[in-house]
Amino acid sequence: MLPGRGRAPAVLLSRLVGTHTVWSTVGDGEFFCPGCGGDRNYQRRNGRRFLALFGIPMLPRGTAAPVIECVACQERFSTDVLDHPTTHRLTAMLRDAVQAVTLASLVAGGTTAPALDTAVRVLRGAGVNDCPGARLRELAEALNDEVTSVRGGSDSCEAGLAVELHEALAPLAPYLAGAGREAILLHGARVALADGPYTPAERAVLCAVGQALTIDVEDVERLLTAARTPS
Repeated sequence: MLPGRGRAPAVLLSRLVGTHTVWSTVGDGEFFCPGCGGDRNYQRRNGRRFLALFGIPMLPRGTAAPVIECVACQERFSTDVLDHPTTHRLTAMLRDAVQAVTLASLVAGGTTAPALDTAVRVLRGAGVNDCPGARLRELAEALNDEVTSVRGGSDSCEAGLAVELHEALAPLAPYLAGAGREAILLHGARVALADGPYTPAERAVLCAVGQALTIDVEDVERLLTAARTPS
């Protein structure tokens, strides 16, 4: 027998008989495509496997795991890819995070004129342009009332703020580089230092910010020290 001749029937059979997956679209939306590196439209597709003869589906062989298919590059991903926020969603999460840190700093340190002025500038830098000082004062007072009423008094205000900060920052932290997480903490430090040195309440809130953003305790202290050191 010539070398390779015995494999010829098997190769021919594999070309005649095989498995074919038929995909159907069951949903669509927008997602961050790892292949394209940006926001794209997607189709959610379910698959059914068939035994195929000459490329024609014949007998059902079960189902395939659902996939997310990018409309632009047509690459397919597991449905876990939808857990990553879109660029637009990430921008909104970042804006909300800066606002949460700013308000927590105001609640902890008070809504003095210097603190409010600094808070307005911080928020404008984050893309929040419709929040003047008077509005910030109202929001800070409302947040203070909320956390003290839920937690049972002013002594528990810091604990309430820590919970609020964790809810706003923890979902964002995995998608930020270290410099981005540190920048959010420094925004809060700027507001806290606007009217004087850190108070114990302000320091506690900023430590809670660092914890929610998974910044090491040593790095939190380094950043708080750097923020109050004149450049």
